[in-house]
Amino acid sequence: MSSPASELVLVFDANNRLAIRFTPEGRVAADGSALPQAHRSRIGFDLPGETGPLRITLGCIPPEQPVDTGVVFYSIDQLSGSPGANTPFLADILAALEPHLVELPYLHLGENDFIYKFRPAQERNTSIYAQDAASGALYQSALCATIKALARRHERSAADPVPLDFGAVQYLLPSHFGFCLGVKNAIERAYETLAENPGRRVFMLSELIHNPFVNEDLLRRGLRYLQSDKGVPFAVSGRKINADQPATPDDPARWDVLAPEDIVIIPAFGATDEDKRRLVRRGLAVCAYDATCMLVEKVWKAARSYGRDGYTVVIHGKHEHEETKATFSNTRRHAPAVIVRNLAEARVLAGLIPARGEPAAQARFEAAFAGRHTEGFSVARDLDRIAVVNQTTLLVNETREIIEHLRGAYLASCGPDTPGAPARVGGSGRTDTLCYATQVNQDALGRALARPLDAAFVIGGKNSSNTYQLWRVCDEKLGRMAFFIQSEADILSLAEVAHYVFPAHGPGTKDGGHTETRPLWPDEDFARPRRILITGGASCPDGLIQAVIARINSLFPAERLRPVESVLADLGRA
Repeated sequence: MSSPASELVLVFDANNRLAIRFTPEGRVAADGSALPQAHRSRIGFDLPGETGPLRITLGCIPPEQPVDTGVVFYSIDQLSGSPGANTPFLADILAALEPHLVELPYLHLGENDFIYKFRPAQERNTSIYAQDAASGALYQSALCATIKALARRHERSAADPVPLDFGAVQYLLPSHFGFCLGVKNAIERAYETLAENPGRRVFMLSELIHNPFVNEDLLRRGLRYLQSDKGVPFAVSGRKINADQPATPDDPARWDVLAPEDIVIIPAFGATDEDKRRLVRRGLAVCAYDATCMLVEKVWKAARSYGRDGYTVVIHGKHEHEETKATFSNTRRHAPAVIVRNLAEARVLAGLIPARGEPAAQARFEAAFAGRHTEGFSVARDLDRIAVVNQTTLLVNETREIIEHLRGAYLASCGPDTPGAPARVGGSGRTDTLCYATQVNQDALGRALARPLDAAFVIGGKNSSNTYQLWRVCDEKLGRMAFFIQSEADILSLAEVAHYVFPAHGPGTKDGGHTETRPLWPDEDFARPRRILITGGASCPDGLIQAVIARINSLFPAERLRPVESVLADLGRA
């Protein structure tokens, strides 16, 4: 146990502001050991001193706890903005705190705790999905609710698809589709925060989820974004800031006008350490409004564990995706890391393994993975042992292929692993950093695709990675009769569909990122019922699923369609 003379407990409030006392010499950090409300965390560091190192322990005070009247809380920006008022010792503390700023919001949590756990069904706030007619139409569907009640015997395992027989057209819906628990958590957090804070400005770090209709509904209620899903900042006026249209004194970046009383919600994808540090410095509450999905956090914890075991972390993900950015940012605190997009890029990485001791290998690596590896990454050192984690919304089979390919490359280059020594490829082939909801949606879709089908419609936002993965599975079976759409508006007629071509190889590539008109059934003669698969990505509201079904039904002769009440009655008898 450290003596009081060799330890100082720094205390932060819920807004990540440091407890300060005033002395004739200037501002000093209050000693949290004298504050009975303070909670000591496991996090600390040593500060060199003339008589030996001083142990600095980081602590926090629970919200709403009364504090000694001699203590004032200052944000890091406030303290740094008036350095002349700080004692030299406080200046040293502020400099040493910099690497730990991202940890300040979570001092009350254990390292294996999750920021925002999934709510049990009985604690879900379903009322937010029916605040008015607009939200009711977006989020609610009697058809989808009945299907989920019927088919989802188990949340984590797929079941047989559910048929909807309207007569002239027959639909097949997988047992699992639409909102996952992480998305539900984030949506409920956002709507609850807006309702509970009518007099405060509420921002979202970036898009809450990858669905434009959900995001538009939140904007309608007063939510504002600090930046786009690609990290481009917004000005106060709402325009995007770029080199041609920079921020101005009259129209500054929203980031630059944040105040401690403002609220910033972190979306389900998580946030980079850089963005979290910016919020901490400005004295905003972070943990209370952090809606990071706990399955994304599970990936971070796996990467941390691999790093502690001496592995370099290979992240299977899209480097431009918010989740992968957050995972990479979090991982680099614990291990060297590199992002590979797909098996083709994993092959490039594997090709460096036998040559990793050669000088040319470093140059090849830096050219192939520019902007996608940690600073100072050494091929000779950091490709000695690797472990793979993934963006949670990708296809599990692709992650498995990447792991097996890398394992084969090490076997060919280095021979079998030495008994008793760490494996060259860590994790024992585990792929459990993939979101189980993503996997069960894919499994359920596979079951539905085994049935006879004429077409498939996959519904989701244009920037939704998991929706694209579902469409890829459909495309393998149905080819150009598999359509990626955002809503019923994309079904132009029975002859044509506005299909979105996803930028599979990244932003700015020539093979995607645009909408094209594709034929559906231009010569439809209604000679037989059409069999259509409908599914939605993890950010697709149930209301959109029902709207697509209603749109397709409207294109068939009304006299040949069964009423929806009869279809629901069929489900009730199933």
